[in-house]
Amino acid sequence: MSAAAGDMGALPAGDLFVCDFTAAMPKHDLAAMEHPLFSLSTRPDKRILHYEHNGAEITVTPSVKGRATIFDADILIFCISQLVAAMNAGRATARSMTLTAHDLLKATGRETSGDGYRRLREAFERLAGTRITTNIVTGESETTTGFGLIESWQIVRRTRAGRMVSVSVTLSEWLYRAVLSKSVLTLSKDYFSLRKPLERRLYELARKHCGRQPEWRVSVETLLKKSGSASPRRVFRAMLREVIKRGGLPDYAMYEEAGDIIRFAPHSEAALVELPQAAPLSDETRARGRAIAEPGADIYALEAEWRAYWARSGRPHLRSAEAAFLGWLKKRKV
Repeated sequence: MSAAAGDMGALPAGDLFVCDFTAAMPKHDLAAMEHPLFSLSTRPDKRILHYEHNGAEITVTPSVKGRATIFDADILIFCISQLVAAMNAGRATARSMTLTAHDLLKATGRETSGDGYRRLREAFERLAGTRITTNIVTGESETTTGFGLIESWQIVRRTRAGRMVSVSVTLSEWLYRAVLSKSVLTLSKDYFSLRKPLERRLYELARKHCGRQPEWRVSVETLLKKSGSASPRRVFRAMLREVIKRGGLPDYAMYEEAGDIIRFAPHSEAALVELPQAAPLSDETRARGRAIAEPGADIYALEAEWRAYWARSGRPHLRSAEAAFLGWLKKRKV
């Protein structure tokens, strides 16, 4: 059963992981960032997607409600982020988890109105109904059978007006293996402010392929394939030019080059984060930072955030980078 309208009561409390990390950094599954699992359409997408690239084979089959969209993936990002935060904090995790709907909506930049809760329910339904068949390896296992992005979900508690309060969701084994093997990447918190599906997809691809490299070049034809866009190449190229003109991708800039090539490169500020003028931090300092930060926070992501803050401040001379970092953490927590 994909969803139920009443109380759950089917799983013992010990089998559930409780999502309660309020400061978890957003994380996404590497395979979902690399390959077009999610629809970019704003209307119900009932096309079956067949995708092959560099040995990876994927078939995505929608339900009658349509294929899961790139905005539906926010639910998975929230769940992955919570699990990674728990692992960083040394807490046990489980594939079945319970979450507060309001926390999910707030963390992913969504409205907490009645319409926001309705859209959230629809997203759960599409995620549970979308079926994947792939040979992509997660962890050390190769999956060749079909599965849903989430195995099931149920409303655990409602308000008197019928609005969901808390939800139980069970992730697919495929996705849970990816989390356990740390096959995830940290996203910019500004990702959730991107309202155009293509911009989200381009950011995911830039984050996955550019990473700490100075740049990533890709042909428009390959980018069209990897994006999952259903637009003709001519229309897709025009859409890319609009994105380049707006320049709204977090952390990355896009450039059009001769030969129908698109180049992605970190913004100058993002590049400054990697510069070594602020001395590297010791493992001891990071351990002290974990004690100061919110439970389960990704200390390396916090370090990168601090370096970006230091760069924005004009890279002032630091008598002690480690003392500056710990001081920044204390102020940030207040």
